[in-house]
Amino acid sequence: MFEGFTSFGIDTAGARIAGVTGGSGPPLLLLHGYPQTRAMWHKVAPDLARHFTVIAPDLRGYGASSKPPAGPDHAAYSKRAMAQDMVEVMVALGFDQFAVCGHDRGGRVAHRMALDHEDRVTRLAVLDIAPTREMYRDTDKTFAFKYWHRFWLTLPEPFPERSILADPSDHLRLRCGSWGAGADIFAPEAWAEYEAAIADPATVHAMCEDYRAAATTDIAHDDADGGRKVAQPLLALWGADGVIAECFDCLALWRERAADVRGHALPGGHYLAEQHPHALLPELVDFFGA
Repeated sequence: MFEGFTSFGIDTAGARIAGVTGGSGPPLLLLHGYPQTRAMWHKVAPDLARHFTVIAPDLRGYGASSKPPAGPDHAAYSKRAMAQDMVEVMVALGFDQFAVCGHDRGGRVAHRMALDHEDRVTRLAVLDIAPTREMYRDTDKTFAFKYWHRFWLTLPEPFPERSILADPSDHLRLRCGSWGAGADIFAPEAWAEYEAAIADPATVHAMCEDYRAAATTDIAHDDADGGRKVAQPLLALWGADGVIAECFDCLALWRERAADVRGHALPGGHYLAEQHPHALLPELVDFFGA
């Protein structure tokens, strides 16, 4: 899926991060979402690599990256810890400053990275996601029913883990086929990678810990920021047919957390990079190339 890219495995202070890199030009870090891996970028990464040095890792707990123990308060899966991994990966690859694009969970990591590492992140784009704390705060009945997994995955172990592992493929079809797009938007080779990942009990537990951290430790970190906002330019894009568009004013929520925000809806649902890559690509090239 990433022909011409080079694979890497880099040890950070808290995990071993696997990924691929390719292309030339300014560095652009691509961060995937749940329940996926770096494979979600396979339709846009080759074209982005014509303009940028593209780095596409698996977040800790996902794909081929390691799955460290969660620790107290799910801290090992806080977006702060996951962002620290990515900064260390980029420095190891020779990039002291870089741009980042995050989809779903990757967008949450990018948000925290821009706050904690303001001297390293130059620009960030977030795909079909609003800020963690504000999404929880503004949740209504419609969103709670449609994004039930956001709450269900936070339940104490092992309940959600056992439920997913009873039929991992069915859970994957349920989640990926119900967010403004059918499962047929996914390339067979990417889908096979997602199926292999979610069949691993360690991955399933790590994904649950990611959500448990978001509902607890991540919000505590957000609250500790006080009124501080992301200073870097932020591009927010979301699917016109997705749940985010239906339930939230995405730009308004990001403007609560960032000083320089622009963005709009794109065709499709949650999985913009796989459903409508040709609509997403020029947006990213224009924003990160500006």
